Amino acid sequence: MSKKTLVIVESPAKAKTISKFLGDSYSVVSSMGHLIDLPQKKLGIDVEDGYKADFVVIPSKKKLLTELRKLAKASSSIYFATDPDREGEAIGWNLKERMGLKDQAVHRVEFHEITKSAIQAAFKNPRDFNEDKIKAQQARRILDRLVGYFLSPLLWRKVTRGLSAGRVQSVALRLIVDREKEIKAFTPQEYWSIEADLEKKEASTKEEKRNFLAILDKIDEKKCQIATAQEASKIVDDINGKDFIVRGVERDVKNRNPQGPFITSSLQQDAFNKLRFSAVKTMFVAQQLYEGIELGEEGPIGLITYMRTDSTNVAASAITEVRSFIQEEYGKDYLPEVPRVFKSRKLAQEAHEAIRPTLVARSPKSIQQYLTPEQLKLYELIWKRFVASQMSSAQVETTSVAIQCDKYLFKATGSRVVFAGFTILYKTEDESESEDAKKNNLPLLNVGESLSVATLMPIQHFTKPPARYSEGSLIKALEEDGVGRPSTYAPIISTIVNRDYVRREKGYLMPTELGMKVSDLLVEYFPQVMDITFTAHMEEELDMVEDGTANWVNILNEFYSPFKEKLDFASKEIKKEVIYSDEICSLCGKPMVIKWGRKGKFLSCSDYPTCKNAKSISSGVKCPQAGCGGDLILRRSYRGRSFYGCSNYPKCHFTSRDLPSDEEKKENSEQVPSSKGSEEVVVKDQSEG
Repeated sequence: MSKKTLVIVESPAKAKTISKFLGDSYSVVSSMGHLIDLPQKKLGIDVEDGYKADFVVIPSKKKLLTELRKLAKASSSIYFATDPDREGEAIGWNLKERMGLKDQAVHRVEFHEITKSAIQAAFKNPRDFNEDKIKAQQARRILDRLVGYFLSPLLWRKVTRGLSAGRVQSVALRLIVDREKEIKAFTPQEYWSIEADLEKKEASTKEEKRNFLAILDKIDEKKCQIATAQEASKIVDDINGKDFIVRGVERDVKNRNPQGPFITSSLQQDAFNKLRFSAVKTMFVAQQLYEGIELGEEGPIGLITYMRTDSTNVAASAITEVRSFIQEEYGKDYLPEVPRVFKSRKLAQEAHEAIRPTLVARSPKSIQQYLTPEQLKLYELIWKRFVASQMSSAQVETTSVAIQCDKYLFKATGSRVVFAGFTILYKTEDESESEDAKKNNLPLLNVGESLSVATLMPIQHFTKPPARYSEGSLIKALEEDGVGRPSTYAPIISTIVNRDYVRREKGYLMPTELGMKVSDLLVEYFPQVMDITFTAHMEEELDMVEDGTANWVNILNEFYSPFKEKLDFASKEIKKEVIYSDEICSLCGKPMVIKWGRKGKFLSCSDYPTCKNAKSISSGVKCPQAGCGGDLILRRSYRGRSFYGCSNYPKCHFTSRDLPSDEEKKENSEQVPSSKGSEEVVVKDQSEG
C-alpha cells in the first residue's frame, strides 16, 4: 500500500474543504492554529544575544504535535498549506522545525481562495518557505513580548495586578482616550441659521409648485455668521415683506465612481456601518465563508478569497468573469470600456488579492438556502461591493440656486440621479451624504423670476464635539495612521474591551476610568511606545523585513535601546497608588481603598490581606423595583459587557444597560425608602478583583 501525502492546514473546516479537491491519496489534517510560541511564564528572549527566542511547544498542543509526527512518518511527502500571510508562514515553518522530518519531501503551497482550480494550481506549483516573512513575523512577536512582559508589571505596581499592556493595543487605547478628553474639554458654541421655505409664484403644474428650502448664505456679499437669537430675529424682521428673486442657477452633472473591492479594514468598517457587525464577528463569519460552506450536492466550497489582505488587486480571470456577468445581467450601459484598477495603500502586499466572491455567478440569492443569516448578509455585502467596483459610474446632476432678497443672499441646492450606474447595487458614503440634497427636490427655476415665501425660520444650532470612535471609525483611523495590519484590527478591539479598558456604549467605544489611567501612565513614562507615528514606522519596517529590504535585528535594536532606558527610569519612579475612600470597613473599622479588578472598580479594606472585606461601588441610584431599596451597581458579564444590577441580588434580579433618567431617579427616591451601603462581596483573590 503506497504512502499518502500529508497536507497540514490550520483549521478543521479548511481541511474538510481542501480534502474534497485533493482526493484519497492525500491526508489533510489541522494544526488548530499555532503549536509553537514563546513560553508563557518567562521572557523567552535573549536580548543580549541577537534577540534569540526560545520558542516552545504550547503545552495544550503537545499531544497534537505527537500525532502529527506519527502521520508525517507514515507519509511520503508533507505539504504545508497554511494561510498566505506572515502568520500562516510562521505556523507552517515552526511546525516543520518541530516535526522531526528527515526523509520526507517538504513543500509550501499558497492559495488565496479554496476552490478546485486554486488548490490544484497551488499543488502543481509548490514553493519553499519564505524566510523573510518568517523573520518579519518573529520580529513582531518579539516586539510584542518585550512590551507586554516589561510593561505589565509596572501597571500592576501602579494600579492593580492582572493588567497588561500591548504594543499596538495601547496605541489604539490612546486614540480612544484622547478622543474622550477632546469631548470632555469641548465647549459648545451657539450659532443660528435662517431657512426660507419658498415656492414659485407662477407654476402651471403641481410638481412645479412644490416648496423647497433655501438657507441664508451671505449678507452684503460677506459670509453670514449669526451668533445669537437676537441677531437672527433682527434679520428675519428685516427680510419680512421683501421680494425673493432668482439671481443665478448652476447645473452640473458629476460622475460618482465606485469604491474598490474590499480589503480587511474596509470590510470591517462597512460590516459595522451597514450590518452592525463587530470586527470580531465580521472576521469570524468571513473565515467561515473562506474556508468552505456546504452547498448541497456540491459539498463544501470556499465562497470568498482570503479575508486578511490590504491589497485591492484582482485576478485577471475574475475581472473577465465579472465584466461578462455585468453585461449579461445589467446591459452594456453598466459596463465601463476598460476594467477599473484601484490603488492600494503604501506597502500593501500586492501579491495578495482583494476580498471577492470566488465565483461571481454564485449570487447571494442562489445560495441563500445554505447560509446562516449572518453568512448571507456578509456574503451579499462582499458580492455587491465587488460587482459594483467594476460597474459604470453613477451620474448625478446637482443644481445650485442663488436667491437675492435685498442685501441677503440665500442658496438652495438639490440633486437628482441621471444614471444610477453602480449605485443600483451598492451605496457609497457620498451617496448617503447626498440624501439631504435629493430630498430638497428643486422645481425648474429661471433667473429673474420671483418666489413666494411660505415661512422664514430662524434655527438654533450648537457646535458638536467630535464623535466617539465606533469600531468602524477606529479601524479607519488605525489604517490611516498605519497602525496595525489586516490580521490585527479585530484582536486589537477585542483585547482592550476584554481588559475593561474600553466599553461598548450604544455602538461607540468609551474608555473606562481604568483605561484612561493605564493610557495616561503609559504616555507619561513610555511616550515612544504610545506614539502613533513611531508605531506606524515600526509597522513599515516590519513590512520591509518581509520584503527583504531591512534587517530584523536592527529594527529590534532601534526599538529596545530607548525602551530599556525608559523602563529603567519608570521602574524607579513608579510607586503603588493608594486611593482612600470615605467609607470605613464594616468588619475591622479601617478605611476602605479604591482598587481595580477584572470586573472594574471596587472598594477593598486597606488592611488586606489581614482583612479581606470588599464591596462594589454604588452608582448612587436606587433600584427602580418597587419596595426593593437596593443600589444599582455597575457590573460586567462574563462576555465583557457592562450593565447595572441591583445590590440586593439574588433577591432582586433587576438589570439595565443604562442608569435611569433624572425623572426616574426622582420617582424612585419618592417611592422607595433610602438604603445605606452597597453589596458586600468576599473576594477570594483581592489582587485580581
